[in-house]
Amino acid sequence: MVDYSVTVHTGYLAGGSTINKINIKLVGTDGESDHEWLKPWKGALTFLRGQSSHFNVSCPTSLGKLLLIELDKQNLLKVTEDAWFASKVEVKSPEGDTYNFPIYRWISDNEVHQFREGTALRVFDDTHHLGRFSRQQELKQREEDYRWHVYAEGIPHCIKTEDPLSLPREVRFSFTKKTEFDFTASAGMAALGLKGLTDSVEPWTRIDDIGQVFLLRRTPISEYTQEHWKEDAFFGYQYLNGVNPIMIQRCKVLPGNFPVTEDKIFLHGHCKLTDEMQKGNIYLCDYKHLDGLEANPVNGKKQYLMAPLVLLQKTPDDKLMPIAIQLKQNPADDNPIFYPTDSEYDWLMAKIFVRSADFSEHQLNVHLLRTHLLAEVFAVSLLRNVPMIHPLYKLLIPHTRYTLQINYLARLRLISESGFFTQFAASGGEALVTILKRSLSEITYTSLCMPDDIAERGVEDVPNYYYRDDGLKLWDAVYKFVEGILGHYYKSDAEVQQDTELQKWTSDIFEHGFLSQPNTGIPQSLTTVPEMVKFVTMAIFTGSGQHSAVNTGQYDYGGWMPNTPVSLQLPPPTTKGTTSEATMLQTLPDVNTTAQGMAVMWLLSKQSSDFVPLGQYPEEHFSEEVPCKMIQNFQGELEVLSAAIKVRNKGLEVPYKYMDPKEVENSVTI
Repeated sequence: MVDYSVTVHTGYLAGGSTINKINIKLVGTDGESDHEWLKPWKGALTFLRGQSSHFNVSCPTSLGKLLLIELDKQNLLKVTEDAWFASKVEVKSPEGDTYNFPIYRWISDNEVHQFREGTALRVFDDTHHLGRFSRQQELKQREEDYRWHVYAEGIPHCIKTEDPLSLPREVRFSFTKKTEFDFTASAGMAALGLKGLTDSVEPWTRIDDIGQVFLLRRTPISEYTQEHWKEDAFFGYQYLNGVNPIMIQRCKVLPGNFPVTEDKIFLHGHCKLTDEMQKGNIYLCDYKHLDGLEANPVNGKKQYLMAPLVLLQKTPDDKLMPIAIQLKQNPADDNPIFYPTDSEYDWLMAKIFVRSADFSEHQLNVHLLRTHLLAEVFAVSLLRNVPMIHPLYKLLIPHTRYTLQINYLARLRLISESGFFTQFAASGGEALVTILKRSLSEITYTSLCMPDDIAERGVEDVPNYYYRDDGLKLWDAVYKFVEGILGHYYKSDAEVQQDTELQKWTSDIFEHGFLSQPNTGIPQSLTTVPEMVKFVTMAIFTGSGQHSAVNTGQYDYGGWMPNTPVSLQLPPPTTKGTTSEATMLQTLPDVNTTAQGMAVMWLLSKQSSDFVPLGQYPEEHFSEEVPCKMIQNFQGELEVLSAAIKVRNKGLEVPYKYMDPKEVENSVTI
């Protein structure tokens, strides 16, 4: 007889313990063990959450190289059935070899579940017939568990599920995450409700009164926003380091529909517009995705949604200052171009309409589409097409955590017929789907790859652009990590091309994420190792660094409503000299719309206590020495970057922390 030493680890998740009977079978190249009960020698503590327990499994002869294990959970003595979260199993053979079996699954039924040994294998590496069969069965089950669904024509496809409980338990929120998320959502609205703010459909009569909503939730940056929201320098700063830092692009030639003239415009430094454009000091933001849309009514009242054009100048003192605003796309007598030299409220109202348009562009295109919906496509395609033993799965699975459930909740609570956007945002209803369709039809692969996007927008040398500075360093760190991991497994372009599971992951993303639009430049297949590394880097960066950049600061910059109105109730001025403080207050959203918007932004900016920072991998999917060392190196590089960002921020009036690796989560979770 020979003995195998088996260590079973139960995950440290609420509800993850079991007192049921756990059985195991070891399967190797030369045979298999009996189906053996792992006797609970520690009683009820044997499979307690966070617990590790050791067992011996005896066999008549050696099983050879271990390929897989079979686990099942049976109801013992007819006590209450419970779910068990098994994290991993380690087996030491009589020959002295150690085999790791990553699991990280909830087992709640009485069925037999197979788990492969942890050494990563591509599809053509899996030469043993038992391994190939197990691989096929796993993917067959995954195709049943993770199905595509068309939420609306013209936007990325999503997971098919009736409710969060219909999702496989592994991809649902933890008990901690769910409890905190629900509490934050209900507590915020309850506090506002007690003040009578959630039911009032009256307009604000004094700007200072908005503070009674704002006082309930504040951050250092949201307080700064309240103090500086009217200032041109802060307006320009937000295009670099606010929640929508990807709109701005260098302007060498004015668009034909933006007839700014030299005699009307005031430039800092007493220079000419044409000269400044040639020097690269003029920048443009164009909200064309919003053009011609019928605004969604709010509180039974007509609302207004503009599609502005904004011109900005980099001044001699390195500030980014707005110098001209046109609120509609087509020039006309009733569509004046506003300048900083106009009256105080003419210019302020023009900026308010831009900030409201920016809310819609940011939330629907930059945030929802370009991070949430794409991250969901990356995740569903991975779960349908790539088995646990594949190196790509091991690399990407931590970057899918909670994404499917948070996106389901976004569809339910934000963009559904009863959701926040439909009830309170000018860009809700029919406008919402139109904006998403337009945005997807114009999305490009280069715009999703940060180095390419920065170059394409011509913003390589804009001063004080911390989103760019930190983001490029973060992209490089992720790229280097991905290059190391995948380069360890793929030694040639031919191996990339013949990996059918990798190719299916890629083609499914092209089909279901980008609706097979070749003009996007999204790869339909991967042919070289560098192509693969870049594409996987983009997928990780989208759901981690990029999502953090466009999500985490929502309350910082949107908590003070006048800086980011979710809707506006009066049309923009068609002639100059007709605005006042009273006009502004009548234009801003009603009291209840303000309260709802602030509560949503607070919820979407709130970090959960089970937050997992970028590069931290509590679930040990890789077991080989080389990738494990690469993970350590990646973590070290992120530590250095985080420290440098913190030092830089100490000298800034407004710190930029959204790309700090310590603040960036591994995945889209909120």
